[in-house]
Amino acid sequence: MSTNPGDTPDEPDEHGQNPFKGTPFEQLFGGQTFGAGGQMPDLSALFGQIQSMLQPSDDGPINWDVALDTARKLVAQQPDPSPSQRQKDAVADAVRLADHWLDDTATFASGVTSTAAWSRAEWIVGTTDVWKVLVEPIAEGSVQALSSALPEEARAMSGPVLGILGRAVGAMLAGQIGSGLGGLAGEVLSVSDTGLPLAPAGKAALLPTNVEKFAEGLDVSGDDVLLYLALREAAHQRLFAHVPWLREHLIGAVADYARGIEINVEGIQGRVEEQMRGLDPMNPESMQQILDGGLFDLPQSPAQKAALERLEITLALVEGWVDEVVHEATAERMPSAGKLQEAFRRRRAAGGPAEQTFASLVGLELRPRRLRDASTLWGSLRTRQGIEARDGVWMHPDLLPTAADLDDPLGFREGATAPEELSEDDFDAALRQLLEGEGGDTPDGPGSPDSPGA
Repeated sequence: MSTNPGDTPDEPDEHGQNPFKGTPFEQLFGGQTFGAGGQMPDLSALFGQIQSMLQPSDDGPINWDVALDTARKLVAQQPDPSPSQRQKDAVADAVRLADHWLDDTATFASGVTSTAAWSRAEWIVGTTDVWKVLVEPIAEGSVQALSSALPEEARAMSGPVLGILGRAVGAMLAGQIGSGLGGLAGEVLSVSDTGLPLAPAGKAALLPTNVEKFAEGLDVSGDDVLLYLALREAAHQRLFAHVPWLREHLIGAVADYARGIEINVEGIQGRVEEQMRGLDPMNPESMQQILDGGLFDLPQSPAQKAALERLEITLALVEGWVDEVVHEATAERMPSAGKLQEAFRRRRAAGGPAEQTFASLVGLELRPRRLRDASTLWGSLRTRQGIEARDGVWMHPDLLPTAADLDDPLGFREGATAPEELSEDDFDAALRQLLEGEGGDTPDGPGSPDSPGA
């Protein structure tokens, strides 16, 4: 044991507090304790870890090696067995049956090209590429806020220090992102569970360990739970496979959010200077306080609010459509489907602790708040005009229901009639006429998926 209370991060300081508590440095230094004979820790290994954390990353503002290592270590704290062959076969069989059931309730053909049963660690690896696209623009804007808030003269004089500090902040953000991903890995049930396309197109994957945990206390057979989740996963795959603009529409909303970050230099300059005066580059606690002190807690700009609304509404429409087609597929086949639907709706509406942590980190909530309204809208449209009219709304982003439509889900396209059979040329002409009549945008115009705002 050390004779001084604050010698190691696992021991309280003179005020009884652990200054490293809750920071990535707690994980870094947590294992570096003194031996029974009072020996010093392995300083070469310790400084090697510090050097790896502060190493500049060629991939952008976040050191993803640190992020993924943090996520894996968090996942490893609980049993995370690799799925057995029996579990892999069960997932494949459930997805195959789910696709067969969905053939009668959706106009879109199957989008599944392969199935997988993933462990939590495999979910982290399998979704990392998309998380990079989603998170890096926001992280980059946050890190740049530090130097942008300083006067030009100060930036010129403190360039090297800011470079080191920027890498330290980037390392801390990497640790926080890793914690968020590790937490999410313990909660997600499938690769499409967040509503975002996190895996390669056509890859339908479920996490058996998390599925079994979700099934506890539901008073529903494990086979029904697995099949219900396979139905949701297969429905997501159909939608993303046959609505080619949807993936970029969702990811583009996150990118627009990042581009909309506006830094009020005058408003935060005093706060930056105050925190910089108390900064000790050798003290991890003081660097952590820069993050905890709200340095990157910037007010949302109008552009960010618009991007958030677009993301939230589209996620609700995606989840509502999936909810609707799965309900139709199970109505006459699965007596327990109503109980599962309600359990899943409550779960999605409330969000888990890890989901809330991730939302606070990147400023984005991945929950479709209006799932019930969206499901009601799609169901009402199907009842009045059939599944062709319901699924036809996904032909173009300009046809999607708006927030106002979700306020009155039963009134969406109330005066419209069911579509007639059209040739491909007539269909394109009718779509072009509809878009021009609703705002002047054509498929090749400002509202097209190929345009910057799509």
